[in-house]
Amino acid sequence: MKTILLVLVSLAPLPAQVAAVRYELRFPNAAHHEAEIRITFLGVSAPILEVVMSRASPGRYALHEFAKNVYNVRATDGAGRPLTVGRPTPYQWNVSGHSGTVVFEYTLFGDALDGTYNAIDTTHAHLNPPATFAWARGMETRPVVVSLEAPAGSTWEVATQLQRNGQTWTESSRDMLMDSPIEFGPHALREWTALGTHFVMAMHSSASDETISEYARLCEAITLEAAGVFGAFPVYDHGQYTFLFDFLPYAGGDGMEHRNSTVITQNVAPGTRSFADLIDAASHEFLHSWNVERIRPKSLEPFDLERANMSGELWFGEGFTNYYSPLVQARAGILSIDDFSGVLGSTLNTTLASPGREVFNAIEMSRMAPFVDRAGTTDPTNLANTYISYYTQGEALALGIDLSIRARFPGKSLDDWMRAMWRAHPDVNNPYTLDDLEATLAAATGSAEFARDLFDRYVVGRQSMDYAGLLTRAGLLLRKTSIGEVWLGVSRTSVSKQGVSITGVTLRGSPAYLAGLDRGDRLTSVDGKDVRTQKDWDKALKSHKPGDKSLIEVEGRAGSRSVELIWQSPPTVELVTYEKAKLELTPAMREFRAAWLKSRALGPLPKLP
Repeated sequence: MKTILLVLVSLAPLPAQVAAVRYELRFPNAAHHEAEIRITFLGVSAPILEVVMSRASPGRYALHEFAKNVYNVRATDGAGRPLTVGRPTPYQWNVSGHSGTVVFEYTLFGDALDGTYNAIDTTHAHLNPPATFAWARGMETRPVVVSLEAPAGSTWEVATQLQRNGQTWTESSRDMLMDSPIEFGPHALREWTALGTHFVMAMHSSASDETISEYARLCEAITLEAAGVFGAFPVYDHGQYTFLFDFLPYAGGDGMEHRNSTVITQNVAPGTRSFADLIDAASHEFLHSWNVERIRPKSLEPFDLERANMSGELWFGEGFTNYYSPLVQARAGILSIDDFSGVLGSTLNTTLASPGREVFNAIEMSRMAPFVDRAGTTDPTNLANTYISYYTQGEALALGIDLSIRARFPGKSLDDWMRAMWRAHPDVNNPYTLDDLEATLAAATGSAEFARDLFDRYVVGRQSMDYAGLLTRAGLLLRKTSIGEVWLGVSRTSVSKQGVSITGVTLRGSPAYLAGLDRGDRLTSVDGKDVRTQKDWDKALKSHKPGDKSLIEVEGRAGSRSVELIWQSPPTVELVTYEKAKLELTPAMREFRAAWLKSRALGPLPKLP
C-alpha cells in the first residue's frame, strides 16, 4: 500500500476566496534520483501565468540556478487539456491558454546531499524547497498545500519545521515554505522541552541508538548555553525548533540555518561511535535562530529568490555566530580550554597571515559572499591575495571586541551587545543597518566614543586588533610558529623530475611574490643545486634561514631566467594557554578567563557523553 502524507501549509484559517497553491510529490524513480512534481494553480486571473524556479536559497548568498535540474515540463488546464508553455528565461515558464486553472508538472533531479540542493534515492528524499518547488508570480502570499507520496513498500515519514495538524503541516506563504526544508524518509527522533520550547531532532544515520541519544544531549546543551547568551529562546513560529541531520557516508559537509530549523549534513562512516566532533555545525546553525534569522540585516530583507543577495554585515551575522559556536561549547564543557584556544588560534592564524586584510575591510569582504558562498567558478581568481572568509574575519573581530569590552567595561561583554541587538531588532520586521550596529554597541557599553573608534579602525578601517595583548588577560599566549624556518609563500606547489612547479597563487608580500614568481613557473635549481625530488626541495628549504638570499633558476611563460629570492619565515601563529607554555597564570588572568567561559545555560545541562 502506498503511504500518502499531506503537508498542509497555512498559519490561519484560509479565507474562502483565497485558493491555495497545491503541490503533489511522487518518487517513482527514486533509484535514479528523480521526483515527479505536480502543481495546481487555481483562480489564475492573468492571461499568462509566469512560473518560476528560484535561483537563490535563504541562507546562501550566491546564485545556484535550480532550474538546471528541472525537465519534462508540461501544463494542462482543469479539464486536462494541454496548455501552451513558453520559456522566456532559463528559470521561467509562461503558461497561456488557460481558463483560470493551471496544472504545471515537471521532473526534478536531485543527488547532492547538503543544505542547498536535493538528495533523492531509495532511502529518503532530502528536499530544500527553493531547489524543489516552482512558484508563480502574483501568488507569493497564497497558502500552499503539499502532499508527498512515499515509494511503494517504504515507511518514510516527514520531519520538517512546518506546523503539524494531525497528518498535515501548515504554513502561510511561498516565503515561509521556501524556508522550511523537508526530510522525507526513515529517521530516528529525539525530543526535549526547555523553557517552554519544544525541540525535535530527526537524524538519518546508521549510527546506534546510544550514539544518536548522546548527540541529542550535546544539542540540548548547546541550545541552553546559546539561550544564555541572549537571555531567552526566540519565540519559534510553531513553538518548536527542528534539527534535521543526515550523517551518512555520501553526504557533503554542510549546515544551513532556517527560521525554525536547521539542516546539517556530514560525511560519516558507517559504525561511527561518536558524533561529538560534529557538534560545531549544530552549534553555529542554532545560534542563527537569533543572529541572521531574527536579528537580520536590512540588506537581506526581503530575501530575493531570483538574484544573488549581497550584504555588508555578514562579518556580524556569520562571523559573530562563528565566534559564539565554540564559545558556547566551551561554556557547556564540551570543549576544553586547550581545544577552545586551538579553534581561536586557527582563526587568528588565517586572519593575520592573509594578505586579503590589506585589500578589503570587513564590510567589503562580506560583500564578496555571492562570489564565494559555494559559487562555482572555472576561471582563475586572486582570492588568496584579496579575500578572507567573512566567517573567519568576523570571528576574529568578535573575539577582539568581546575581550576589549571585558577589559574596558568591567561586568560587560559581547553578550550585552548581542542582547541589545535582539531587543532593538527582534525580528525581520525591524532589520538593522551598519549604523544600527554601531549605535547599539554604544548603548550596550555606554560609550559612543568606544563604538565609533572600534568601527572606524576595525570595521570600516583595515587595522588589526591587538589580539596578543587582549588574550594575555585570559592567560592565553599568541605566538609565532616555525621560527627559524623559511617559507616560499605559494598556496600550492608540486614536485616532479622537471622541478618545483607553482600551481597556486603566490601570496602578496611573500618571497615568491617579491621575486616575481607566479603560477606556471617551475623552479629547477636553488643556489646551483637541482630540485628534482621532494627530498631535494626539503633540503633546499632546511638549508636556509630567514633573510638568506638565493639564486633561483626558473622556467615559465617568459622562458628561462634567474631570479634572486630573499627567504622569510612563515607568518603563522598559534594560541596556547599559559599553562601549556609553562608561564605563570596569575589570579587576575584566572578570574578573567573564568568570567569569560563560565556557563550561562538557562537550565540544567544534560549529562554529556
